Formats: sequence, C-alpha cells, structure tokens
Amino acid sequence: MVQLEEVEDEEFDRVQAGEKVFNDDDDFTDTDSEISADDLPLADPSETLTDRLLALRDMVPPSARRRLAAGYDAIKTYTWSGLMLGGKTMWVVSTSALLLGVPFALALVEEQQVVEMEKEQRMREMGNEVSLTGVGE
Repeated sequence: MVQLEEVEDEEFDRVQAGEKVFNDDDDFTDTDSEISADDLPLADPSETLTDRLLALRDMVPPSARRRLAAGYDAIKTYTWSGLMLGGKTMWVVSTSALLLGVPFALALVEEQQVVEMEKEQRMREMGNEVSLTGVGE
C-alpha cells in the first residue's frame, strides 16, 4: 500500500524582504463589548455642515462622481427644457384661447340674444293676433 507524506516547502514559509507578516488576530474585533455614546469622540464644534459635505466628496471615487454629475446635469437639462417648452406651450394655448375663444363666446351670446328677441317678437305677434281676433267677435 502507498503511504502519502506531506512535504513542506520552506520557500513558502520564508518571509521575504519588505513583506509584512500577516497575523490572523489583527482583523479580530470584540463584538461583545458594550459601546456607549459617552465613549464616542465628540465632533469638532468649529466644523460646519459644508466642511462635512465637502469631506464626503473624498469618499466617492472620481469616476463615480463624474457619472453622478453627468446624470445630474442631464436630468437638470431635460427638466429645464421641459419646463420651458411647457411654459411656451401654455402661452400659445392661452393667447389662442383669448384671441379665438372670447370673440366666439361673444358671438354666441349675441346669437342667443337675437334668438330670444325673435321668440319674444313671435310671442307678441301671436298675442296681438289672439287679442285682435277676440276684439272682432
């Protein structure tokens, strides 16, 4: 029967010049300890909101910032163009309604008045005929 034996390569275990020795315990954090608000460092009172927002800029990589800025500019441009187009459209519609709609409405009201006057005239003529036929008998 064949027996396997592990042979360790000394080349892999040897530390090279300039290389840090990796320790598995370096990345261990104790999650069981209690952290209170008293233990947290206080913010610098002279630091403003603008300073904090400018510091956030360093957290986002430049390529992502460029993409975000390009997206923001595109949305801003489309929104501005849409609002300008909508405003101009509303101007055209409202002035057209005033120039065409008001005279039409006045003509319609005048036509209704003429129809009412004709009805009233016919009613008077019918009333006169009835009163004249009643007088002659």
